[in-house]
This record gives sequence, structure tokens and C-alpha cells, in this order.
Amino acid sequence: MGSAKLKKPDAGEKAAEWLRHYGGTLLGLLLLALVVHDIFGTHGYLAMRRTEQQIKKVKANTEQLNKENVQLEEEVKALKSDPRKIEKIARDELGLAKPGEVIIKIPQSQQLPQDPASRP
Repeated sequence: MGSAKLKKPDAGEKAAEWLRHYGGTLLGLLLLALVVHDIFGTHGYLAMRRTEQQIKKVKANTEQLNKENVQLEEEVKALKSDPRKIEKIARDELGLAKPGEVIIKIPQSQQLPQDPASRP
């Protein structure tokens, strides 16, 4: 019978054995890291959702400002062309009167509450 000589494993065989033993775990950890990065990362799912919500808020704000702008443009047109609008502002806000008219101001505390629906 011949003498059996034990062969010492080289570095390549050791690496292959290590990969067989820990490869699945290493792959699982790598996949877990990628999933966590895709969800919580700088450009991940949560950041994308946050950005979408900010875009919706900005669009809503822009829409509101556009509506306000249209109302203000209508008011400017009315002030330029409607003498009754100008007269109303002069009477209500500036307290002006036509010649021969007398303005009587009643203090706010003595005024009766008015129903907004009954105003002309």
C-alpha cells in the first residue's frame, strides 16, 4: 500500500470553500442593503414621495395665486371703467360725499348686527 499524502488546500480552494459557506448570507445582506437604500436613500422611494407631495403643494399654491391674480385683474378693470365702483370705494373707505350730502358715522359698538344675506 502506498502512503497517502494529505494535500494542503491552496488559497483558491479556501476562497471557494468560504464562498460556498457564506455566499448565500453575503448575497442576502447585499440585497437587503440595496432594498434599504432604494427605500430610505437620498433618491429612494420615501424621498420621491416627499418630493411628489411638495410638487402637489406648489401646484395648488400656484393655482390659488392664479385665481387671485384673475380676481385682481377684474378689480383693476372695474376700477378703470366702472364709476360706481370708484364711488363706492370713495364713500365706504374714504368717507367722501357728494356736494350737499352729510355723512353721519355711527360707532361700531352702537351699530346693529346686519345679516349679510339682506344687504343689497
